[in-house]
Amino acid sequence: MNWVIEDKPDVEGYALSDVLNRVIWGNCLEVMRKLPAEIADLVFVDPPYYLQLPKRKLIRWSGTVVEGVDESWDQFESFEEYDAFTEAWLTAVRRLMKPQATLWVIGTYHNIFRVGTILQDLGFWILNNVLWVKTNPVPNFRRVRFTNATETLLWVVKDKEVKSYTINFDQVKAFGMGKVGANVWQLPVCAGKERVKGEDGRKLHPTQKPERLLERVILSSSNPGDVVLDPMAGVGTTGVVAHRHGRRFILIEREPRYVAAIEQRLWPGIWSLSGE
Repeated sequence: MNWVIEDKPDVEGYALSDVLNRVIWGNCLEVMRKLPAEIADLVFVDPPYYLQLPKRKLIRWSGTVVEGVDESWDQFESFEEYDAFTEAWLTAVRRLMKPQATLWVIGTYHNIFRVGTILQDLGFWILNNVLWVKTNPVPNFRRVRFTNATETLLWVVKDKEVKSYTINFDQVKAFGMGKVGANVWQLPVCAGKERVKGEDGRKLHPTQKPERLLERVILSSSNPGDVVLDPMAGVGTTGVVAHRHGRRFILIEREPRYVAAIEQRLWPGIWSLSGE
C-alpha cells in the first residue's frame, strides 16, 4: 500500500476512500479543489505567517546564530499577495468542511489579524480565540520589544447559524487555564526528541508545533472516527495526534522533505488504522 499520493495534473479528483489516512504530496490549493465537498469534521491549518524577517542574521549573546524562518513558503511580495493566498485556501477549506465542522487557524501578530478579517469577510463565525502562552519562548536578544511568547488560535465555524458543532467541554476545562477552562493554554514549544531533525541533525521544520498543542485542538473539538484535515501538514503532527486518538486524517503537504518526515513518523505503525 502506498501511503503517499503524489498529486499530478492529469488527476481530476479523488474519492474520500482514496485519501483517508494518507498524505497527498502537492500544492494544497490544487489538491483541495480535487477533493469531495463536505468531508472534514475538523480542520487545522498552520499557514505561513509571512514573518517579514530582516535580511540579516540574528546573533545570540554567545555568538551563535538564531535559526529563523527563511523558507520559500513563507516568502510573499506584499500583504496583497499574502491576503489573496489566505482567501484562496480559506475558500477551499470552507467547501471541504461538513456543515457542523470547525476550523482552527494558528498565527502570530504578523498574520493572525489579517487572517481573522478574511475569515469574517468570507462568512466564517469566530467561536473563540485561544492564546498559546509558550513557557520556553525564544529569548529577546535585541531588547527593543516585548519578548514574543504567544501565538493565537482562532476557532471558527462556517457561519453564525451553526450550533451543533463538537465541543468536549470536559477536555476544555482540563486544558484551559483555571477551573473554568479559560482560553489560555500554557505549553512549551516543540523540542527534544519530539523535534524532527534533518540529516544534518538540525530541526527540519522551523515552526513545528508540539504534539500537546494538537492534542488540545483535536480532543476538545472532535470525536473518535472523525475526519481531521490538515492542508499544510508540515511534518505531520496533526496526523500523528489524530491517529493516536482514533481519528482519521487527510494530510496535504507540498515540500518533499516534509512528506518524507511524515512517512517516517506515521507509517510504521499505521497499518491497523487503514481498515484494509
